[in-house]
Amino acid sequence: MAELRILYFAWLRERVGRAEETLALPTGITTVAALREHLIARGPAYAALAEPTVRVAINQAMAGPATAVGPGDEVAFFPPVTGG
Repeated sequence: MAELRILYFAWLRERVGRAEETLALPTGITTVAALREHLIARGPAYAALAEPTVRVAINQAMAGPATAVGPGDEVAFFPPVTGG
Protein backbone atom coordinates (compact mmCIF):
# COMPACT_ATOMS: atom_id res chain seq x y z
CA MET A 1 0.00 0.00 0.00
CA ALA A 2 1.28 3.48 -0.87
CA GLU A 3 1.81 5.49 2.29
CA LEU A 4 2.98 8.95 3.31
CA ARG A 5 4.61 9.91 6.58
CA ILE A 6 3.13 13.20 7.76
CA LEU A 7 4.79 15.34 10.43
CA TYR A 8 3.23 18.25 12.33
CA PHE A 9 5.41 20.82 14.11
CA ALA A 10 4.92 23.49 16.79
CA TRP A 11 1.33 24.63 17.40
CA LEU A 12 0.08 22.47 14.48
CA ARG A 13 1.10 19.39 16.48
CA GLU A 14 -1.04 20.63 19.36
CA ARG A 15 -4.07 21.37 17.19
CA VAL A 16 -3.92 18.08 15.28
CA GLY A 17 -3.21 16.17 18.48
CA ARG A 18 -0.20 14.24 17.23
CA ALA A 19 3.35 14.81 16.05
CA GLU A 20 3.15 12.43 13.13
CA GLU A 21 1.01 9.90 11.34
CA THR A 22 1.19 7.47 8.48
CA LEU A 23 -1.49 7.95 5.86
CA ALA A 24 -2.47 5.58 3.08
CA LEU A 25 -2.12 7.75 -0.01
CA PRO A 26 -5.64 8.24 -1.37
CA THR A 27 -6.19 7.82 -5.09
CA GLY A 28 -6.03 11.15 -6.87
CA ILE A 29 -3.91 12.91 -4.25
CA THR A 30 -0.85 13.91 -6.25
CA THR A 31 0.03 17.42 -5.06
CA VAL A 32 0.59 19.30 -1.82
CA ALA A 33 -2.61 21.29 -2.42
CA ALA A 34 -4.70 18.13 -2.86
CA LEU A 35 -3.16 16.54 0.23
CA ARG A 36 -3.81 19.64 2.32
CA GLU A 37 -7.47 19.70 1.18
CA HIS A 38 -7.82 15.99 1.96
CA LEU A 39 -6.44 16.46 5.47
CA ILE A 40 -8.60 19.54 6.17
CA ALA A 41 -11.68 17.52 5.16
CA ARG A 42 -10.85 14.97 7.91
CA GLY A 43 -12.25 17.28 10.57
CA PRO A 44 -11.87 20.37 12.72
CA ALA A 45 -8.52 19.32 14.20
CA TYR A 46 -6.96 19.74 10.77
CA ALA A 47 -8.54 23.14 9.99
CA ALA A 48 -5.32 24.95 10.96
CA LEU A 49 -3.65 23.48 7.86
CA ALA A 50 -5.74 25.91 5.80
CA GLU A 51 -3.97 28.93 7.27
CA PRO A 52 -1.89 30.60 4.54
CA THR A 53 1.16 30.94 6.79
CA VAL A 54 1.53 27.16 7.20
CA ARG A 55 4.56 25.91 5.28
CA VAL A 56 5.14 22.46 3.77
CA ALA A 57 8.26 20.44 3.09
CA ILE A 58 8.46 17.24 1.09
CA ASN A 59 11.42 15.03 2.01
CA GLN A 60 12.95 18.01 3.85
CA ALA A 61 12.76 20.37 0.86
CA MET A 62 10.39 23.35 0.82
CA ALA A 63 7.32 22.67 -1.30
CA GLY A 64 4.57 24.71 -2.90
CA PRO A 65 0.95 23.82 -3.62
CA ALA A 66 1.78 22.28 -7.00
CA THR A 67 4.66 20.14 -5.70
CA ALA A 68 4.07 16.43 -6.33
CA VAL A 69 3.56 13.99 -3.47
CA GLY A 70 3.93 10.27 -3.86
CA PRO A 71 4.33 6.97 -2.07
CA GLY A 72 7.04 6.95 0.57
CA ASP A 73 7.29 10.74 0.85
CA GLU A 74 7.72 12.50 4.16
CA VAL A 75 5.46 15.55 4.33
CA ALA A 76 6.02 18.12 7.07
CA PHE A 77 3.61 20.91 7.97
CA PHE A 78 4.96 23.76 10.08
CA PRO A 79 4.38 27.43 10.89
CA PRO A 80 6.83 30.04 9.64
CA VAL A 81 10.01 30.20 11.66
CA THR A 82 11.57 33.43 12.83
CA GLY A 83 15.00 33.89 14.25
CA GLY A 84 17.00 36.58 15.80
